[in-house]
Amino acid sequence: MIIYKSDQELEAMRQSGRIVARILSELEPLVRPGIRTRDLDLYAEKRARELRAVPAFKGYRGYPASVCVSVNEEIIHGIPSGRILQEGDVVSLDFGVLYEGFFSDSALTVPVGRVSAEARKLVGAAERAFARGLEQMREGNRLSDISAAIQRSVEEEGFSVIRQFVGHGIGRALHEEPQVPNFGTPGKGPRIRAGMVLAIEPMIALGGWEVDVLEDGWTAVTRDRSLAAHFEHTVAMTPNGPEIMSARARDEAQPRPDVLKESPHA
Repeated sequence: MIIYKSDQELEAMRQSGRIVARILSELEPLVRPGIRTRDLDLYAEKRARELRAVPAFKGYRGYPASVCVSVNEEIIHGIPSGRILQEGDVVSLDFGVLYEGFFSDSALTVPVGRVSAEARKLVGAAERAFARGLEQMREGNRLSDISAAIQRSVEEEGFSVIRQFVGHGIGRALHEEPQVPNFGTPGKGPRIRAGMVLAIEPMIALGGWEVDVLEDGWTAVTRDRSLAAHFEHTVAMTPNGPEIMSARARDEAQPRPDVLKESPHA
């Protein structure tokens, strides 16, 4: 059952989305050679609690961290650790919060220092695919119009769409109906209408779309170990069109150095 949100509920979700956007904007410039993935997680959790929000992922179905930090061939659900980022890596940061009873969820993939042209194109392709999908989020369209547009965008650039994992509805629960695949035939599924809120999240790979899950039970990697990229926003359908509730303001992307400095693992 799809849960359509009232104007009051949408306003609460905007506030939740702004917190996620702010923290991811602060995390992005911290991604650099030499930093531990654990430190990114500690930073995000502390900042969320400073902003009176609860990290959405920590403890969810047993997940042990606040941010999914997925490096290179890791698609999603990478667990932060003592791993040190290296020049040339690409890193997906997937983060969500619960604020005033409502969840928000967003992700981006960040190059670590100078990366290959191929890696940079892959990262950009994930964001471009999101934009193409967003163009189809119009009242009266079908849900699969979004999915088909994402798949077409990705494959036109020569990459593949991960099929094992999908986007989702979001609101009072982190994962609600409907599922939002990143592939499919247009013209199918429920009609898009005001009050629908979706986490639209292309997950793509340089090579094949097949997936393995590592022994930790969480980290999903490309089977051929090719690079992966992930881009996500929480998007609401409003009477005025789609609204990205987790949109990041680049000019507010200054990290709090005191938070990182106080980390026992920094």
